[in-house]
Amino acid sequence: MTQSDESHKDRVNREFQELLQGLRVAVTGVQVLFAFLLTVPFQAGFSKIDTVGLWLFFVALMGSALASVCFIAPAAQHRLIFRTGLKERMLKRANRLGVAGATFLLVAMTAAVALVAEVVLNAWPATLFGAAVALTAGWFWLIQPLVDVRRAKGELQLET
Repeated sequence: MTQSDESHKDRVNREFQELLQGLRVAVTGVQVLFAFLLTVPFQAGFSKIDTVGLWLFFVALMGSALASVCFIAPAAQHRLIFRTGLKERMLKRANRLGVAGATFLLVAMTAAVALVAEVVLNAWPATLFGAAVALTAGWFWLIQPLVDVRRAKGELQLET
């Protein structure tokens, strides 16, 4: 069966499964980061972190917690809406949650890298390394796909 032969229901089911598979990849990474961050305050050297480091820690912790919420929400909601006929609505919502989760993960990773750089080196390299992570992830995860969508819409308008 080609994609053009798919029924609307089959397409929604396939797209939902593809989206959940993508979220499974992301949730593994964010859960590792979140688990690591939950253990940091109990390490011997944590009391030596300065105010900037503490803020970076809490930004990373909250970013990873919120990313976890966003990435897990579609699976949890799917259980609640099972057999209600709302799968297409859930697909659209899950896509938005995936984008929000990626954004929160970008924040968490940026803050975590900046925290480590701030502790190991000092403030200016922390800013540099944090910015490198933010710009790289921001480009590949968010900006580049949005540019592709905008270009594709422009190409479609030119064809009509």
